[in-house]
Amino acid sequence: MAEEQEEKHGEFERSPVPESKTLGFKAFIGMYAGEHCAGTELMIGPLFVAAGVSAFDVVVGLLFGNLLAVLSWMFLCAPIAVRARLTLYYQLEKICGRYLVTLYNIVNGVMFCFLAGSMITVSATALGVWFDFPMPSLTDIYPNSFGWVLAVLGVGVVISIVAAWGYDMVARIANIAAPWMVLVFLAFGIVGFRQFIEVTGADVNSLGSLWELCKTAVWKGGEALPGQVKFTFWHVTFFAWFANMAMHVGMSDLSVLRFAKKSWCGAASASGMYVGHFMAWLAASVLYSLQLHMDPSNTDVLPGPLAYRAAGIAGLICVIIAGWTTANPTIYRAGLAFQAIMPKQSRFAVTIGTGLLATVAGMFPGIAMKLLGFVALYGMLLMPMGAVIFTDFWVFPKLGLKQYYAEHKSLKINWAAGAAWIVTMIVCYSLYKLGIMEIYFVSLPGWFLASALYIAISKFQQNGEMA
Repeated sequence: MAEEQEEKHGEFERSPVPESKTLGFKAFIGMYAGEHCAGTELMIGPLFVAAGVSAFDVVVGLLFGNLLAVLSWMFLCAPIAVRARLTLYYQLEKICGRYLVTLYNIVNGVMFCFLAGSMITVSATALGVWFDFPMPSLTDIYPNSFGWVLAVLGVGVVISIVAAWGYDMVARIANIAAPWMVLVFLAFGIVGFRQFIEVTGADVNSLGSLWELCKTAVWKGGEALPGQVKFTFWHVTFFAWFANMAMHVGMSDLSVLRFAKKSWCGAASASGMYVGHFMAWLAASVLYSLQLHMDPSNTDVLPGPLAYRAAGIAGLICVIIAGWTTANPTIYRAGLAFQAIMPKQSRFAVTIGTGLLATVAGMFPGIAMKLLGFVALYGMLLMPMGAVIFTDFWVFPKLGLKQYYAEHKSLKINWAAGAAWIVTMIVCYSLYKLGIMEIYFVSLPGWFLASALYIAISKFQQNGEMA
């Protein structure tokens, strides 16, 4: 039954994707642009301003950090994806064993649901403008109105149905929506700067004078708003690099890039990084900075009202669709995580259930309002298993160690992988909680720690069993 469903839906959850089902570069450009030029950009951009970032730090930091992210997709994730052509979850099962990967899939799936929930939250703020119900503030954690709950529910159900139809449907929606959304986000930035010039009376007639406006009015630096972490160049760089750590360094996009014809399709991620995580973040931060300039007491980060003030109805439609195109592949990935736990259940049904869980999460605005910290924490939790996959695939053959050890020995738990994951998480979280390193930075040394632990424990494990 499971094999028949794989052939019917073309998802190949527990077998390599055949060459005949692979996709070209164009499909991934649309998917990455649609996923990363999205409604959450209207959350993240404003949060940079709330963090007191300066013009140089945000512009140059995003240029450099996004380059590191693209290189991570190209050289860490994509080469393994096109060689193994397995989902993240099935590949981990072969390395870690059924029981350990079940625990990982639960953590991964739940975190994906929270992330998708924040995207549904973003779309719902656009409905709040249309239907005029109370919406959450920057400090709200729980739902604050019945209208808010209904809006999130309506958006979440539609998104879940699209995601359940599979990757082809997700890619098709992204390709249709992405070009239009890019233009609207560009319009946000242009309109925001024009309005800034009008209200400040600045004389902007060259790139130099525009940069002066950026430094003195848009991204002024200074103190962060209450409850926010002060951002520097390194905060911006590492956030841009690790905002999608779970996908590239953590290898979650093995599930997506296994459909790529060639590994260089990983370069398609640049369409998302520089259109979404550069242009859209900056455009959204301009809108929020303008809001603070007009009314310093209005610190609410609500994508719907921000977009409406800049582009009217087109802005609201953009927020709804942008949240949709981002949540679609996120729910798709979460569905694959849960479906790997329940392989006898249809992926369609599991994805619908996953979408409903994400919808419930979206009703709690606290996730979206703390999105910078949540994204960093999410990457930290999943990063060690990405290091395990990388090491198992590339390093083990050079050291004479057995790849896919759990499959080879019919293990339910590969304790080497489990120890590398859990110990790394404990160490990284301890460094953060003790104030030694901020959450945005701990994952880089954590990756090397996880790799070293996995190699050391595996050598002891495998040499001991061969003795």
